[in-house]
Amino acid sequence: MPRRALDNPIVLAVLGLLLEQPSHPHQMLTELRTRSDNHAAAITRGTLYNTVAALTEVGWLASQGQERSGNRPERTVYALTQAGTAELVRRLDSQIRNPEREFSQFLGAVTYLGALGPSGAVDALTERAERLRQRTATDEGRLTEVLATGVPRLFVIEAEYALSLARAEMAWIDSVIDDIRTGSLTWPTSTTDTGEEPKA
Repeated sequence: MPRRALDNPIVLAVLGLLLEQPSHPHQMLTELRTRSDNHAAAITRGTLYNTVAALTEVGWLASQGQERSGNRPERTVYALTQAGTAELVRRLDSQIRNPEREFSQFLGAVTYLGALGPSGAVDALTERAERLRQRTATDEGRLTEVLATGVPRLFVIEAEYALSLARAEMAWIDSVIDDIRTGSLTWPTSTTDTGEEPKA
């Protein structure tokens, strides 16, 4: 099994999921996609099965036998081993302690914001901010509902962090829009510009 399979970002998600309870890969895939939009977009069936195979090969997971549901084929249930638990703790500790420069599509796009021209930049940023506000409002409502059921805050701390990031991004976008409109963020003449003034 290639070593790069152990470097896949979903390794931590799989180890963390199995810390809660043993599971078979199909169940893991469904649960991970349900919990995270990022996982839903990034995890394929093949990627997950390859990751589980790699984790089993290095001794971080172990088979606990077969499970059958209705007329479906038998599925192998996996559980964390002691070594797997230790690896999960090691990775968590390292990733929480060490801030990494994580590249996002938005960061890449902002790098070339000037190509939109002042008016185009304001339009695009305004629309993004509005979509973020709508999504954030929905996520805030869901989090409030979950906490109201008695779920401990620690169990949904990642949702709280995601909301904090979204609020910070919205505040930054609003400040940039204001800077464009007031003229404190200027465009060099070499960048694309329609010649229109940014919308107030």
